[in-house]
Amino acid sequence: MNELQPHKVKRAKEDYAGNRSLQTGFPSPATHYREPMIDLNKELSSSRDATFFVRVKGDTWKEYNILDQDVLIIDRALNPSQGKLALVITPDGFDVQRINTNKTVELWGMISYIIHKAL
Repeated sequence: MNELQPHKVKRAKEDYAGNRSLQTGFPSPATHYREPMIDLNKELSSSRDATFFVRVKGDTWKEYNILDQDVLIIDRALNPSQGKLALVITPDGFDVQRINTNKTVELWGMISYIIHKAL
């Protein structure tokens, strides 16, 4: 029978570009020490005081690719522009509409991002 011989662990050799192999699989528990955390407020809003998060119930706005349980990031500091999605005030409450400069609406805020839940 062949016995398994322990092998010495060696570093990866440098390739032609001088790079070392990259880590694959699960990250090390210490990786948060190397890179800063991503602050979604900084990344997804231009003005923290004017940004609101709204969770959607139902598929009323499926035509805009807004689905049940999505989160809309509404930025009230953004100026409306033709064709962009906005949250507007209607007599029945709120509605999502594309901005049409030929139509008068009561604007509550512009939709800057739509966050979908992963399936």
